[in-house]
Amino acid sequence: MTHGTSRVGHEHADVTGGWLRPAVFGAMDGLVSNFALIAGVAGGGVDRSVIILAGLAGLAAGAFSMAAGEYTSVATQAELAEAEISLEREELRTNPDAEERELADMYVAKGLEPELAKEVARQLHLDPDRALDVHTREELGVTLGDLPSPRLAAASSFVAFAVGALVPVMPYLLGAQTLWPAVVVSLLGLFLTGAAVTRLTSRPWWYGGIRQLVLGSTAAALTYAFGNLVGAGLG
Repeated sequence: MTHGTSRVGHEHADVTGGWLRPAVFGAMDGLVSNFALIAGVAGGGVDRSVIILAGLAGLAAGAFSMAAGEYTSVATQAELAEAEISLEREELRTNPDAEERELADMYVAKGLEPELAKEVARQLHLDPDRALDVHTREELGVTLGDLPSPRLAAASSFVAFAVGALVPVMPYLLGAQTLWPAVVVSLLGLFLTGAAVTRLTSRPWWYGGIRQLVLGSTAAALTYAFGNLVGAGLG
């Protein structure tokens, strides 16, 4: 038994998602979209070779599309942040007193006494680089030198989507002649990715797994029915 001050320690989950969020959601997106695509093509009654071609084409198109979209999105976000940081740097250079008062007002709004807030802001403004770092974090929610990389985001999205999209087409590549093996591995993949997402939330793993299983299988079933209807009309 220890006496005196006690140490209380606990860890919080990474609420921003870290690497897990884009990886899991990218894989989930690839799995659902390509599972539905393959189900729709198979529903049309085409040959196995056509299904494989459609699955691989869906994988490539989706992965490149995801990578391009993610690169553009993250690059635009980073460029906007850099522009705002430059504006904040210029404001600190040309009007430091107003910026210092602004920072003090922020701390007052957070609950500090006005005099303490003024002193904290004054000390932080003694170092221009530190002042810029504090202002960008408080006003923009951005940490200097920690802007997201568009290339990393694009590469991660490409790989994650491709891995997910490969799951439903893999049984055909290994020799499957019917849709059922693809259905089995896809349903398993849907459950696992749905369960993995719950690491970012407070939901139980089985809830996330079942929810994604239902949503993904419904999308595939509807697309299969659509493919069957179109295939019958074209036959």
